Amino acid sequence: MSHRIEIFRGNEVAPWLGHVDRLRIAVFRDWPYLYEGDLEYERDYLATYAKSPGSLFVLVIDGDEVVGASTGVPLGDETEAFKRPFAARGIAAAEVFYFGESVLLPSHRGRGIGHAFFDAREAWAKALGKRITAFCAVDRADEDPRKPGNYRPNDAFWTKRGYLRQPGMQMRLGWKEIGRGEVENTLTFWLRDWSTQ
Repeated sequence: MSHRIEIFRGNEVAPWLGHVDRLRIAVFRDWPYLYEGDLEYERDYLATYAKSPGSLFVLVIDGDEVVGASTGVPLGDETEAFKRPFAARGIAAAEVFYFGESVLLPSHRGRGIGHAFFDAREAWAKALGKRITAFCAVDRADEDPRKPGNYRPNDAFWTKRGYLRQPGMQMRLGWKEIGRGEVENTLTFWLRDWSTQ
């Protein structure tokens, strides 16, 4: 299967947003997010990124289908909920490039695309002069009965990329979970400080 990786900045991605929102819904339906998709929420969420001139969209396109997407945005252009944990740590939003997500269909996993997502976003963050790159991930209990037996977390991959989990740096975010309705979840941040490397 062939694919290509294309990079878009700011609203250059506009023609592809409909593909990205459907992809996010498909991938985040699985563990650990268990997200029951909401197109209206997706459009609002992605609009925050598309209207930022400093944002980055890395798309994996196979034929005319978007099979993977990764996003990033200067933290200053994110919503207050995402900025607050940094402010509490005394980290200025102007120093941070925030990674929104990396979503990839199972058919295209295991091909090094995850590294390509990080490489592109980190290069862009450096070009913007950002000191820190960061993202957050949902916390789930190991004993949660909904967890698939074959699930492999991304923690080892993220650690190898130089990211450190920040146990005391969290945010609360609500979304519709499959079969449960609106649920507020805790997400923990992972950071890489490029000034110390």
